[in-house]
This record gives sequence, structure tokens and C-alpha cells, in this order.
Amino acid sequence: SIPNSSALLFKLILGLCSKEQKRVWFADGILPNGEVADTTKLSSGNKRCSEDMSPLLPDMPLTVNTVDHAHSTTVEKANNEIGDITRNEIIRSPISQVPSMEKLPISTGTEGLPTTCSFTLSDDVFTEVEGPPSPTGVLVHSNLPVASTSDYRLLCGIDKNVCNKISLLPNDEDSLPPLLVASGEKGSVPVVEEHPSHERIILLLEGKSFHPVTFVLNANLLVNVKLVFYSSDKYWYFSTNGLHGLGQAEIMILLLCLPNEDTIPKDIFKLFITIYKDALKGKYIENLDNITFTESFLSSKDHGGFLFITPTFQKLDDLLLPSNPFLCGILIQKLEIPWAKVFPMRLMLRLGAEYKAYPAPLTSIRGRKPLFGEIGHTIMNLLVDLRNYQYTLHNIDQLLIHMEMGKSCIKIPRKKYNDVMKVINSSNEHVISIGASFSTEADSHLVCIQNDGIYQTQANSATGHPRKVTGASFVVFNGALKTSSGFLAKSSIVEDGLMVQITPETMDGLRLALREQKDFKITCGKVDAVDLREYVDICWVDSEESGNKGVISSVDGISLQGFPSEKIRLEADFETDEKTVKCTEVFYFLKDQDLSVSATRYQFAKEIAMACSAALCPHLKTLKRDGMNKIGLRVSIDTDMVEFQAGSEGQLLPQHYLNDLDSALIPVIHGGTSNSTSLPLEIELVFFIIENLF
Repeated sequence: SIPNSSALLFKLILGLCSKEQKRVWFADGILPNGEVADTTKLSSGNKRCSEDMSPLLPDMPLTVNTVDHAHSTTVEKANNEIGDITRNEIIRSPISQVPSMEKLPISTGTEGLPTTCSFTLSDDVFTEVEGPPSPTGVLVHSNLPVASTSDYRLLCGIDKNVCNKISLLPNDEDSLPPLLVASGEKGSVPVVEEHPSHERIILLLEGKSFHPVTFVLNANLLVNVKLVFYSSDKYWYFSTNGLHGLGQAEIMILLLCLPNEDTIPKDIFKLFITIYKDALKGKYIENLDNITFTESFLSSKDHGGFLFITPTFQKLDDLLLPSNPFLCGILIQKLEIPWAKVFPMRLMLRLGAEYKAYPAPLTSIRGRKPLFGEIGHTIMNLLVDLRNYQYTLHNIDQLLIHMEMGKSCIKIPRKKYNDVMKVINSSNEHVISIGASFSTEADSHLVCIQNDGIYQTQANSATGHPRKVTGASFVVFNGALKTSSGFLAKSSIVEDGLMVQITPETMDGLRLALREQKDFKITCGKVDAVDLREYVDICWVDSEESGNKGVISSVDGISLQGFPSEKIRLEADFETDEKTVKCTEVFYFLKDQDLSVSATRYQFAKEIAMACSAALCPHLKTLKRDGMNKIGLRVSIDTDMVEFQAGSEGQLLPQHYLNDLDSALIPVIHGGTSNSTSLPLEIELVFFIIENLF
């Protein structure tokens, strides 16, 4: 315990363990339809790998193109920076102008709603799971409530049913991974069918139940599968449950069904295993990242990989979604790979224009025509490396480019000053080029279309929205305009970006303004045409934090949306023979005066994470047995107060766990209070208990 001190107040909040929702259990062996269940094919607590189980699949021939998400102790970070890569940039000359924004053709549309199926959530509806062979083919009802299909607690007890291999995918073409039939009450074990057949699964998927079927890819990873109607078409719906335990966002995929397709596309399972293995190595997929294939995928060598996006305006209401945060994977073609690697927002918006969705579809279509061909002549040849992918446009997260009639505005978040300085310092004296983020504030966006090798510009917007503010994907300031040209400056749309041609003197003024974090206005038009002026405003803004949408605290259930966070990387894992406790993320509850997250605070968060992990380590088996496999720890420190709370699924941990946390955290917290420059401080750490797999 903390000793008495007038300068320090320790406040410990106690609580009781949460009681899980009671679920149906077939203890008497009688099915809901009154027949006797044959459990010979069901696993209920026997952890084994059958001798006849097929060997593990070899690693999929995939390559992953992701951001280096490692924490830098020299650069302040204010949130999860997505798609932010340091690049060198080259450019030689501007590209010719294209028509002004108001003359661009418009492609409108948005994702449609399901028209055939409605998904009404109900606690007393059960998944239909076909049982063992019988003359009448009776279906067994599982006790997985639809609200629980994305619940991380479903993984509790799975280790008692399956072996500790990293992949439970059978190697033959026909067999499926184990099927989760039922999840027991707290303290009991789930029921798993080791060798489900395609025929049985299809009967379940095409039945009247609104619930998905849940497969076990390994003891830490479940996948929900369902046949759904979306935009009036039939899709395979896949969503993961368990990637959060490694610090990876969950993944959702909507794959258009082929005519008369009656087997689950198993390549999607292989993709999830690959993502899992990469996450184990610290290679994470985030918004606008991609995975590419080196061999055939989904029976075609033309399928190039997946582009992953965070949903924004797409319709999701009638889908069973993974836990937040999650990404949607979109199947891309081989010819689209260069854009996925060096300028993914161009590909995302082009997909949206093609399939009348804004900003992009969430759906994947096998065998479709690629939307880009040979690279040809594009301004991007001067800004990115489309051959070897050695450098690309420097993208600044949350920087927005808005174009309206007669003016354009480039909004730079003040907290991204260091990133802007990287751009300035790596640019040559005549050119500054910056990639922007997709703007949810704009009602439309520029889209680059390639027709017969020629790049053209359109604007895509959501149906029913007037086009007043149009977003752009990049801006290039070219300081080679001669004063003898008769222009003060020129602004024009080039492909899906903005080109601003300015004089060398104006370029010097722009660089100085950026270094001093001051606003800057560029007046465009002819020197003698006062009435025909357009303006480009570069503005520093205090942008609101919008990340972590839908993320809920494990401590007390409050929303964590809008609070900056970053991944935690500890030097060593804290594990027992069977289980590991893994701290994946830290959230910062910043005060009004705080503009960024410092390296000092991150280091202190790591020390707290290590102390908490060490304290939890002796209790991993008991915690997971009791359904507490995801734990939150909130620590609040000021000059005269220290407080911590630990909870799981919104309920505080029982007292005996808090006692151990008390002993482990107090020395570390005392050390943190010695650095008054980082106070006050309030953080929340997230921990997962996972199985050790091989």
C-alpha cells in the first residue's frame, strides 16, 4: 500500500466480477425439438489433436504491405496514425491542367441496403447447427446468441476443445476447420465439432436462422460465416473474432457468391491465418494497407490481394459486425496492386465510382475487370515509385483538402507540425507535395479514372447530397512560375489532386509560414484580372480527435471514441506454460491543454503495462476460466492524487486480483509522479489473455 502522505492520495475502487448472461446448455442431452442428441462427434473438454486430423497448411504465398507502426521516441504522436510513411519525393515538372471542378462529370451512388433479408437481433433466437448423421437429418440449435458472435469471451474455454496449433485448417480441399456448436455458461467448456461437412454447413447457412456459423481457426481466433443479401445480391459474409488479442483490428469480408456456389471459399480462412501470423510478428494491417498474393487465390491468378479500409459512410446497419475497431477487406486485381501500394486512396475512390458507392464499396467481386491498366502517363510518376515501391507520397493523417467555388482550403492539424516539417525538409526547393486523408467533412471527392490509358477526373458523391465541398487526395506546390507569365499564381485540378503553381518568392513565403505554423493565403489569377481571382488558403486547425469509433472501455463501459491511442510494444511477453497476457494498446485521456502524446508518457505507460502484466501472470488460467480474457486498467495521476481501476467487460475485477495489482503498480506509479512535467496523466491500458500456440 501507499504510505500516508499529504502530497499523495491513493484511491482504490473495488468491485465484483461480472455475471455473464445465462445461455442455453444441453445438460440433459435433449435437443430443443425433443429428440436425443448424439454427441459422439462433439468435443466437450477433451483437448486433443486427432491422429487423422490433416497436417497444417503451409504458409500462404502472400506479401504484406503495411505501415511501420513502431513507436518513435523522437516524434510526438497524438493518435493512431494510419498510412503515414516517411518517403523521399522527386518531381520535375507539372502536368497540364484539366477542366475546373464545376465542369467535372459526377458519379453518384452509395451502398444499397439488403432487400431480401432483415436481421432482427433477439436474445432468444438460436443458431441452427446440424447434428450427427441421422435418417431424418435433424438440426441441432446452438446456444450462441447473435449479440455474442463478436464477443471476445467466446474464446474462453476453446483451448479445452482444440489443440494448441496455430492453424486448424485441414490440408485437403474438402474439409473444414472445427465448428463452434455451443458456448457453455461460466466455468464450463464450449462444444466443438471437429469435422463439420460442407453439406451440413450449407444447410445451416441457408436455414431460417439469422445467426452465423462460427469456425475455430485456432484457440485464439474464431471466424463467423453467413450468407447475406446486401445491395440485392447474395454474399459470403466473413468476420474475425480474436485478432484484437494480438493488437490487430478485426477483419470483415463480403464476397459475392458465384452462381450455385455450395462450398465455403476456404481461401478466406487461409488469409485470416496469414494475418494472424503477421500480427504475432508485430506486422499490423491498418486503414488503406494491403496484402498481396504471389500465387493463385480464389481459383484465379488475376486476384492480386486485398485493400483494407475503415468504413465511413457505407451502410452497415443490417450486418453482424465485428467488435470495433475493424477493417473491411476488398479484393483487388493484379493490375491494381501498384496503386494499392503507393497511393491506395486513389484505388479506394475509383472502386467507389465504379460500383456507385461512396467513398468505396465494402464488397469483393471475383473475376471483375481491373479498374487500372498499364501505368502510362500520370503525375504520380513524378511523385511515387510505381516500379519498385521504394518511395511514395508523404501522407499526413487528418490533413484535408477542400475545394469550393473560387477557393480551396488545405487544413493542417496543428498536432501534425512535425510531419509537415518532415515534408519540408525532404522536399527540393521548388516543389512541396503532400498526400491528404479522405475527408468526411466534404460531400464529394475527386476520383481519377483511367480510360484507354489516359487519366481523367470525375467527382463522386453520395446519392442525394448536393456537391458543395469536394475533397482532393493530394496537393502539389510548384514554385517555378515566372513573374513574366502575367499570373500571380495558378491553381488547377490534376487527376484527383490539386496543383498550385507559384513564383519562387511565394514559395519562400509558404515555406516560412509552414515552419512558423502560420496561415498562408495564395491569390491565383492574372495580375490585371482583379475580378477573376481564386484563392488557396493554407490553414492550421485544431482538429478534433475522431479515432476509436465504437471502442468501449473494459473498465466501466464508457466510450473511448475521440481519445488518442497507440499500440504498446513490450520488450518481452509475460506468459505461463499455456497462456500469455498481452498489452496491446494505451489510450490517453488528454486534458484541454495537451496537444500531443509525448514519448515520456508512452514510456511510463509501458512501465505500467509491464507491472500489471507481471501481477496478472499467476492468475491467467483463473481469469480466463471466469470469462475475463480482456482486461482494462485505468491509471490517473496528479501531484496530489493517484487512482487506478481494473475491470473486464465493464465490471471491476474482484478484490484478490486488485490486491496483487496494488503491490505491483504502486512502486511504478511513485516513480511516475517524480516527473511533474507529464502530470496530470490519465491513461487506459488494454490487456488480452491468449493461448500459447505453435
